[in-house]
Amino acid sequence: MIETEKRVREAVRYLGFGRNEADERTLELIQQSFKDLEQEAGPKSICQIFDLNHTEDGRLVIGQMEIQSKSLSRNLKGCRRVVLFGATLGAGVDRLMRRISLTDMARAVVLQSCAAAMLEEYCDECQKKIAAELEEEHLYLRPRFSPGYGDFDICYQEPVVRMLNCAKTIGLTLTDSFMMTPTKSVTAVIGISTQKDRCPISGCEVCTKKDCEYRR
Repeated sequence: MIETEKRVREAVRYLGFGRNEADERTLELIQQSFKDLEQEAGPKSICQIFDLNHTEDGRLVIGQMEIQSKSLSRNLKGCRRVVLFGATLGAGVDRLMRRISLTDMARAVVLQSCAAAMLEEYCDECQKKIAAELEEEHLYLRPRFSPGYGDFDICYQEPVVRMLNCAKTIGLTLTDSFMMTPTKSVTAVIGISTQKDRCPISGCEVCTKKDCEYRR
């Protein structure tokens, strides 16, 4: 896991403080929430590489999945392969959040933000490992791009989960409305490029390059 100070900053950002500093009570709740999450989380991930085809009419074809998304197409410009990725913090985190929400809503809100920060942190670690393996072949990763970003419809959660067999491999399933169970989970498409583009793994949310063609 990344250093404590950085994960606390991420939790504060998820809580919506913006540039303002969190008060002492909130910081105490954040620290306690991370301790509770460390005890309950069982992070798991799965990934698989697929060929990517760009059709003349602008569709993206990954295996049997066809995607219509201008924002994802921009992100994957020049890529011929992608990593399909899924990750979850596990059912224990859901149980913890349900239990806390019954007795302390303020703490539950902080816990939600800390869990989101922890999930992002875990995904970053997974992506670094994937990137290190691919760089041995002089291949480089684009930023993660998840269903629900831009015009990449959330319904594409379903084929990604199915293609990775997430229910069996990491215990991740979907509701009829494409919400994930456990809730602190994520799926993503990660482009594989022969070009090494300068793009921080911390993501578009903290990047100042507003005109980047790979921006989510």
